[in-house]
Amino acid sequence: MASCQAPKENNTEEVSFTVINAVDREDFVLEIPLTKIKEKNNDLDFENLSVQMSEENIPFEIDQISVSLLCLIPETKAGKDYELTIKTKSLDEPNFTIKKRTQAELSHKVGGEFQNRKYIGGEFKNVHELKVPQEHTDHSYFIRYEGPGWESDKVGYRFYLDWRNGIDVFGKKTPEMVLLGVGQDGFDSYHEPAGWGMDILKVGPSLGLGSIATWEDGKARRVDATDSLYVDIAQDGALRSTIKTNYYGWDIQNGKTDLLSTISIDAGSRMSKIELIASNGINNFCTGLIKSDKAPLKVSDQTKKFSYIASYGQQSLADDMLGIAVIFPTEQLQTITEDANSHVVVLNPENSKEISYYILAAWEQEPDGIKDEAAFYNYLAHQIDLLSKPAKIE
Repeated sequence: MASCQAPKENNTEEVSFTVINAVDREDFVLEIPLTKIKEKNNDLDFENLSVQMSEENIPFEIDQISVSLLCLIPETKAGKDYELTIKTKSLDEPNFTIKKRTQAELSHKVGGEFQNRKYIGGEFKNVHELKVPQEHTDHSYFIRYEGPGWESDKVGYRFYLDWRNGIDVFGKKTPEMVLLGVGQDGFDSYHEPAGWGMDILKVGPSLGLGSIATWEDGKARRVDATDSLYVDIAQDGALRSTIKTNYYGWDIQNGKTDLLSTISIDAGSRMSKIELIASNGINNFCTGLIKSDKAPLKVSDQTKKFSYIASYGQQSLADDMLGIAVIFPTEQLQTITEDANSHVVVLNPENSKEISYYILAAWEQEPDGIKDEAAFYNYLAHQIDLLSKPAKIE
């Protein structure tokens, strides 16, 4: 839980914005740049704010990465405008408590040592950052659940912090934050059903769900060869959590490049946003989904600003229904193809160096989860509308 500090002075300075919305939305995070707020009123005490919509207090936090105020909006209807008021709290105004609805973490062992690339002894400790030791590889028993994890109240994810670099899914049976306890009762315990949920995606040699890759010689190649890896839990917030990863010296077909990956997730959302910046041009960047005989590929039309590739079927490791999708900017689409293990979308990065896309998973065992294919694709179509027609402020 997080709450604001006590106000320093009795100050009623405020600024109001109109939220303009073209699509029905509920339980979503609205991002307002601090520069836009300060342009209207530079006297606000940003350590002691109150945010209201329709005269009701709403949760908020300041995101240090985007330098924005994040406001959790309960609901807006298409075509209706809403007034959002930001003000310095008065002395008699109570603190507004915010429930933690996202989390990002990284945990590795300390107190032991590497022997033949296995970490012997020690115990797990959560850290904010890590330069991955050269001795580390898959199944070194050094990093808890083998990489960083992030979650919302809907779903959790992780990626392997080694040569595999695949993105995996944690299905959740609860809206509470669970990652801090995952893998604490045995290195591979998360593969078995538990009260919180379980690992539900078999990644293997595939792209899993939206893994970073290049399209080389007719197949997707994940980030398997680098000079070094550095990970930073950049933000572990109540409304947004973010992981930054530097892949130094990624050795790809047209030469080495450094790659910065930023992955974030918002409260109330199944989607994770993945933003990539390369130091040198990448004209064969790709990502995609694992292939499954039980979940055929479906591709959206390319009539909106965002498009998707997706699959839905009995493809979870719990042998039940799971939907997965990659959502990408339509204008960056180069081609949709496949290899032996993955459905692949090849994208054209902006300026040959920058790209962003979204991933999401929906498991039928979630609380109030999506239970059938029609519901999943209706949900996915709505997400495309939300991205293509973002809420605006004036």
